[in-house]
Amino acid sequence: MTDDLLTEHLMLHAVDVDEARRIRGRTPRADDSWAHDYPFEGDVAGLGAFLHASERFGEQRPFGYYRISRRADGLAIGGIGFKGAPVDGIVEIGYGLAPSGRGHGYAAEALRAVCSLAAGLGVRLVRADTELDNLASQRTLGHAGFRVVSEDETLRYCELPLPEA
Repeated sequence: MTDDLLTEHLMLHAVDVDEARRIRGRTPRADDSWAHDYPFEGDVAGLGAFLHASERFGEQRPFGYYRISRRADGLAIGGIGFKGAPVDGIVEIGYGLAPSGRGHGYAAEALRAVCSLAAGLGVRLVRADTELDNLASQRTLGHAGFRVVSEDETLRYCELPLPEA
């Protein structure tokens, strides 16, 4: 349904419900290629939200969940996804990488790819949030062009305005 997104270092694969269940259940098929620490708890939680939305609203792609794999070795190292379809041109995203995928700029690269996809689909604003003490995620959002717009006692909220397609 949705083509994979290719970046310099990554392949972002739009998962379907069956694949999401397999990843969430940590039950790889013989042809799956996963890093030793994938999926991690963030993937399991993100896929749970994706599956719930799929059951409630039907097909989520292209505003669904994408498995992040390194192009160099093909190993799955994390995920990134939309938290639902756009509302009034605004969409929210979440992302995470297994520990073995962190520290290489992959999360920012994946963020830029899904934001580019969203811009091409008419989205005008992307939102994300991060816990106040998650400095790595805040740096990642900054590297992808997001700006802090507010915070509360637990979360920092960021936005990225998108150019019109």
